[in-house]
Amino acid sequence: MPNAQLLGTVVREIFSREKSPRLTEPDLVMDDPDNVAAYVEAGREHAVMAPVYLFHCANICEVIRPGDTVVDLACGPANQLAMVARLNPDIRFIGVDLSEPMLENARALVASMGLKNVEFRHGDITDLSVFADASVDAVMSTMALHHLPTVNMLCQTYAEVARILKPDGGVYMVDFGHLKAERSINYFAYQYADRQPALFTEDYYNSLRAAFYPDDFRMAVKPLEGRARLYSTGLLKFMMALKSAPRRGAAPELKAQLATLKRNLPEWHKADIVDLIRHFRMGGMSCNLLD
Repeated sequence: MPNAQLLGTVVREIFSREKSPRLTEPDLVMDDPDNVAAYVEAGREHAVMAPVYLFHCANICEVIRPGDTVVDLACGPANQLAMVARLNPDIRFIGVDLSEPMLENARALVASMGLKNVEFRHGDITDLSVFADASVDAVMSTMALHHLPTVNMLCQTYAEVARILKPDGGVYMVDFGHLKAERSINYFAYQYADRQPALFTEDYYNSLRAAFYPDDFRMAVKPLEGRARLYSTGLLKFMMALKSAPRRGAAPELKAQLATLKRNLPEWHKADIVDLIRHFRMGGMSCNLLD
């Protein structure tokens, strides 16, 4: 049952004429050691971001298939990438990021997990010239696009994805959507402040303020029209996801693994992932691997 604050936020976002300004983040490339550490910890599978990572993991798994080469744009410390790669050992993953400290954490994480199907490249997601045209089977990106300073760079990123992706390739790219009201941004930023490091809360707040508007996404994804569909979280557009049609079969073993991960979440995490599933379903996006 949605709480009163959430319901109030929904009503505010539906009827408000406010348009809170988009403010780019103080650090466009996260390389401060304290901020990196806070981000890394909050993103581990046991931490505050656990239900979000599991939700995105299941959606990514729907659009990739055995034998693929998958590129993760702005992979950060590889928390999301490692989860997906562990569940898909017969898929090759390439993480791309502009922050060397993040890549150091990413390499350490996959080494500690013994993953042999992941490699990393230092690079700018707006210029993927290291990849040839139509050379990649799938592209993933989770909660990273808001780091881009301008709408033009967002457009460049999607254009590069369209260029490197094979004709039948898969896409799952998700990020925050910019909310109308400052009060709404504050609600989402601080709702779990007591469960996470202060630096992570501050970074989350800055990320929500830096998020692109839904109209920005609608314009930017045009190079991928017909290959993937843009979804939002129902009436409250706090997340936007570009997702292609599923590319793998029923995958009962993978579905069972995801169900176990979901079942092992703490109770408050279970409520969070149910809410996220519900919000995206209201916007038309479903995930068979989580049903």
